[in-house]
Formats: sequence, C-alpha cells, structure tokens
Amino acid sequence: MARPELDLLQGTLDVLILKALSWGPRHGYAVAKWIKERTGGVLLVEDRALYVALHRMEAREWIAAEWGLSDNNRKAKYYLLTAAGRRALRDKHGAWCSYAAAVASVLETG
Repeated sequence: MARPELDLLQGTLDVLILKALSWGPRHGYAVAKWIKERTGGVLLVEDRALYVALHRMEAREWIAAEWGLSDNNRKAKYYLLTAAGRRALRDKHGAWCSYAAAVASVLETG
C-alpha cells in the first residue's frame, strides 16, 4: 500500500524535536529515529530539515548543544532542552493540540 506523502510544517517539526529532547539529550540521528519510531514510520524527517530546525532552535536558546560520543564511539553533537525550550514545548504542545482538534473537527463534519 502506498504511503501518503506528509510534509511537516515548521511548527510541527519544532514540537516533535522538543518532545524528543524532553526525554534527554540526543544527537540528530537519534532525534529523527525517535520521531520515526513513535509515529510508526509515518513521519520521516529529512536530514536537512532536521538540522535547519535544530540550528534555528539553538539560536532561539530552546536547545543547547555539546559534543559527546555516540553509542558506536563516534564524535556526535548532542542537543538538550533548556528551560526556555521546556516552556516552548508546553506552549507549542497546547497550541498544536488545539489546532489538530480543530482540523479533526472539520474533517469529521458530514
């Protein structure tokens, strides 16, 4: 069965990344993998979109970055949520849920 093509809106990608990082520091590949696993493979984040979003959120001070070693002992940049990022996640979570409920309401209307 063909999978529908889903484009992530910027705000959606931000909230997904913030949520992934709310569980602890992760490198970029681990963030994308977490999103893929949690959505059953429905949402796939392209590398370019992921790193643009990570850099944008780092500039907004929602996340911070530090170098560390990955599971396979390679140097990797780990991203972690800041206090401002936790506030942004709370705000975006509520706004996104309201938006999703409104869209669902429209789609379910006969």
